[in-house]
Amino acid sequence: MIRLENLTKAFHSRGTRKLVLDRASAVFPAGVSIGLVGCNGAGKSTLLKIIAGTLSPTAGRVLATGSISWPVGFAGSFHPELTGAQNARFLARVYGVDTDSLVGFAEDFAELGAHFHLPFRTYSAGMRARLAFGVSMGVRFDTYLVDEVTAVGDVRFRAKCEAVFRDRLHDSGAIVVSHGAGLLRRLCRAGCLLHEGQLTYFDDIEDAIAAYHVTMGGAPEETDDD
Repeated sequence: MIRLENLTKAFHSRGTRKLVLDRASAVFPAGVSIGLVGCNGAGKSTLLKIIAGTLSPTAGRVLATGSISWPVGFAGSFHPELTGAQNARFLARVYGVDTDSLVGFAEDFAELGAHFHLPFRTYSAGMRARLAFGVSMGVRFDTYLVDEVTAVGDVRFRAKCEAVFRDRLHDSGAIVVSHGAGLLRRLCRAGCLLHEGQLTYFDDIEDAIAAYHVTMGGAPEETDDD
């Protein structure tokens, strides 16, 4: 279970204050996959970072039971001078999982070939995303935080990402940010709308998508790839 209590987050730039969370509160039940919807710039990625603990709120707090992933596919914790294998091994030790198992899973999933044993700084953006997703899925969490990660790579690789993530959802919950209504329907049971700093939780993802349509004047994209 994840409880958000009066979360406020403001950013300041050149004398301007942007408020993306305004005393927002919500409860995300344990073991439920939740689609987080909202317009571009609403603060969805910011909210995921706050829940993950990588960004501090201006005010309010997050209370949680169980383990929570870093945002799936986020490569910011990788050391540029370490190889993909070394980075996976390091994170395995941090999260207390078997190192050989995680390295093997990440290598197989990311499909980087010889690059898996080259420094991370030499990777393209797509290669970094592939490694990050592989390492993320190789560590079991009670709740996964996902920010448009299945948009990585070609159609085949996106399908592979979705398949392994769906497998994780048999035992875990998730908060999924996506602009694809089709993807949200396949992955999520419930939904949450972030609009003008406020959160509205819906037990049915269809209700969240409909609320997004009414509030934003356009539903999430429904493409074949989603």
